[in-house]
Amino acid sequence: MNLMGQPAHVGRFCGSRTHTITTEVVRFYLDALGGQPERYENNAPPLLHHSECYAFVGEWYLKNLYGNLHAQQDWELFAPIQIGTKVRSVSTIIDRYQKRGRLYVVNETDLFDAQSQALLIRGRTHQSFLPDGQEAVAKGEFVVDSETALSKKKRPAFPTAKGPDLPAVQKFVDQRTCWMFSGPGRNYHTDKEEAQKLGFPTIVVQGMMSTCFVSEVMHRAFGPDWLTGGRMSIKLTNVLWVDEEITACGKIKETVPEGNRERVHCEVWVKKNDGTRIALGHASALRA
Repeated sequence: MNLMGQPAHVGRFCGSRTHTITTEVVRFYLDALGGQPERYENNAPPLLHHSECYAFVGEWYLKNLYGNLHAQQDWELFAPIQIGTKVRSVSTIIDRYQKRGRLYVVNETDLFDAQSQALLIRGRTHQSFLPDGQEAVAKGEFVVDSETALSKKKRPAFPTAKGPDLPAVQKFVDQRTCWMFSGPGRNYHTDKEEAQKLGFPTIVVQGMMSTCFVSEVMHRAFGPDWLTGGRMSIKLTNVLWVDEEITACGKIKETVPEGNRERVHCEVWVKKNDGTRIALGHASALRA
């Protein structure tokens, strides 16, 4: 399968934007996801600009959008984002690969303090696409639906960590949440008809939302230590549909020295009420 011949090549600069971090934007985010406002009197939620990479989709998405899915998300947190700060994003394609009949493009979007040039946040988004020509699914069938999502190959036991549990976060994701997180336009994360055009029976909750829930788990557990030096790598293992309830969980695996501090490694996951895991991976906080 030839990956060449499309503009989405490794090293491609996808674009840059600037934003001012305002109290109003922070409040909108917390209204959408139900975070704890008292944690954000001076600093914004670290994943406030969770979807900045999607501002540049014309530069890094492949042509065939039918059945495309967010497969993995990595985040690195280098410094708190202070309210009132002007930030600048820079987006680049850093990898492409093939796996199990799908094509993957990896976009890296960095967020800098526009004045000091300090790197604040780094996100790496692994997006998967069907090859051209595979969008012709028989009428009445979907790329993924509730039955096919549940029939996926069973994964190894997870978590394996034996340490203490982190405070869990429970959420109900309705259409209003989807619109506030993935809108305001109509797309397959906000509108059922748009979802069906791309091969899904109903609204697909944006994968970034699960990573925001994991970030909330880590922030509740580790406080400011999560905002400076926090990391996560999350595989999106199943589809979350609109009007489903989830629980985001974490468990400490080990603590290792890192300079004059220590890094607390955790296993993290997000599950539906029936136990189906929609996301799982690893996160760590750098503790003084």
